[in-house]
This record gives sequence, structure tokens and C-alpha cells, in this order.
Amino acid sequence: MKQSLLVTVFLAIFFACTTDKTTKMTENPITYSFLVGTYTDDASQGINQLDFTPSENKLEVRTIFPGIQNPSFVIANSVGDKVFTLEEIDNVPGGNIISLSRTSEDQVLTKLSELPSFGDHPCYIALSPNEQFLTVANYSGGSFSAYKIGENANLSHLQTIQHEGSSINQARQSSPHVHSTVFSPDGKFLLVADLGTDQVYVYNFNQDEAKPLTLNNIHKVTPGDGPRHLIFSKDGKEIMLVEEMSASLDILSFDAGKISPKQKISLVTEGFDGGVGAAEVRLSPDEKNIYVSNRGDANTISVISKKASGEYEFIQQILSGGIMPRNFNLTADGKYLLAAHQASDDVIIFERDLETGVLTQTNWKVSVHSPVYLFRLGD
Repeated sequence: MKQSLLVTVFLAIFFACTTDKTTKMTENPITYSFLVGTYTDDASQGINQLDFTPSENKLEVRTIFPGIQNPSFVIANSVGDKVFTLEEIDNVPGGNIISLSRTSEDQVLTKLSELPSFGDHPCYIALSPNEQFLTVANYSGGSFSAYKIGENANLSHLQTIQHEGSSINQARQSSPHVHSTVFSPDGKFLLVADLGTDQVYVYNFNQDEAKPLTLNNIHKVTPGDGPRHLIFSKDGKEIMLVEEMSASLDILSFDAGKISPKQKISLVTEGFDGGVGAAEVRLSPDEKNIYVSNRGDANTISVISKKASGEYEFIQQILSGGIMPRNFNLTADGKYLLAAHQASDDVIIFERDLETGVLTQTNWKVSVHSPVYLFRLGD
């Protein structure tokens, strides 16, 4: 009886260990995938897909939709089967907005619909939280447009709003330059950053109206700052706004459509002398850190941490590893940051400390022609 019991226990332990080892051996390695928006020089270039598998030391980029002109911004819906991009051109009546289908099996894109952006040099696309509407910012045109996303991602133009005005830097701000359009997490508001007028416009968004956008109020930044991109905290109560021309980050509170300033953080170190061009801002998945890129002569990524008091502090500035870090993104688990460099034609990968948020450059690097936007797939 005792011998039988011992054999039973031994077999149970043996199979448990074997199963555990087998499970570990058959686990699929994690692959992080991103769509890559680019500037193009010929028809062989276009939208790319980047795949990064750290455990297998793999970092690959391939073109999945060639023959498109300057798809400098590209996003997908949450399922990943519909992709939206633009052609950043200035031909009358402006650039184009394009919807595409995407299959995860063979990872190719097929065009579904195309409409004009109704303004020169479209540069930014946003999906509403319910993924039923799309907006696009027209940089040179100083305007933005809204679209309804119909069946099979067919786009219907709803509204185009033209900004007016200027600011103090006549070389950069002699006219409006709409640089981004961002929905609030609840979908009730659309925030529009205008580099040319030094203002962030808050629009009400009512999806039941034929023209869903009406102006609520305007937040003015410091003259000459040049607001570029912004992001919301997950609860929608804070805004992180990048000021391109002054290379600074504004922390703002947001309540019922009203913006109030909280904190301003410089993205350059004391004594820095050179050109700047703050570009992208990202919030880490755990919301512990804010990351901001700075171009010009800086070519850095700044790391900002949130203190227990609710204020933010600058904890690290690190070289981005290339030239002109116009865009970057983090993996969904927050373990890695990928920096895309428009001028050095590469993507550099950093490892992120999950406790502190501090970045360390790795040896992973891949060449890609003029990468200017990274969209994370699989969220």
C-alpha cells in the first residue's frame, strides 16, 4: 500500500514537472508590432510594419502598402482590421484621407476608400473613442476636418473648420497651423492644437448632429510656444501638451471642457545652446512617466515622473540614438520604447525600467526610410 502510494506521488510529480517544462517550451514568444508612417521618395516606399521579438533577437521592418505618397500618420482601430492613413501633400484641395482593411494572417493592407482632407499638408489623424468618427489636422491649411466612418470603413465628410489668426514668430506663426486633433476619453470634446496661433481650441463633439463640432472655448499658451501634440490621462482629468518651439511640456487640468494650467517643464538642460523642436509626447501604460522627444540640435528623449504630491519632475534626459526623433512609442507592457528618426532613417530601441521609468539604449536598431510615426498594434 505504501509502495503504491509512493509510486502514485512520484508519477504525479513527474507529470507535473514534465507538463510545466512542456508548457514553457511551447509558449509563444512575445512579438511587438507597430505600423510605421513614413515620408516617401518613390513608389516602392509607403506604410511599413515593424515586428520586434526580444527573446529571439528579431527586429524586422517590411513595406506592407507601397505606392502611397507621404503616409506620415497611420492608425488602426482596436481590433486591428481597419487602418486609417493620410497622404501629406499640398495639392488643391489638399491631401487625402484613406481607409484600408488589414488581415492579421498575411498582414497586408487593401484600400477601401479615399477622400480629400480639405486642407494642405494633413499631418494628424484621430479616432473617436467609439471608433465611429475620424478627424484630421491640416497643418499648412490651418484647418481640420471630421468624417463619419461607415460600413466597411467608408468615409463620409461631415465638416471642415478653418482657423484664423497668427502669433509673434512671423517665420513660423504668420498663419494658423493645426498640428493635432485629440478626442477626450469620454468622446464629448475634441482638442485642437494650433501651432500658428498659440492656442488650443476646445470643441464640443455631438455625434448626433450633422455637423458635430461647435467651439466651446480657447486656451491660450505662452506666445511663441507653438503647441504641437497633446495626450490625456486615462481618467481625462489631465492633459500633457508639447510646445514645439519652446521645447517645453505643459501639464494642464481638464474639467467639463475647461483647461487650467498646472505646471510647465523645460525639455532642455540649463545652459543648452542650440536649435530645438519638441515633437511627441507619450504616457507610459502605468501612467508613472511622461516621455517627450526633442529634435533640432538636442535629439533627446526626456523622462518625467509623477511624484506623490501630484506634481511632475524631470528625472532623465537621454540621447535618442539617432537624428530627428519626430516620433516614438512604447510597447503595451511598458518594457520598451522605440524611437523613430526621420533624418537618420532608423528606429532605435530602449529598455524601460518598470519601477523608475528610466531608459537604457539597447543594441537593437533597424533601418527604415524616413520613419515619422509609430502606431502600436494589438491594444
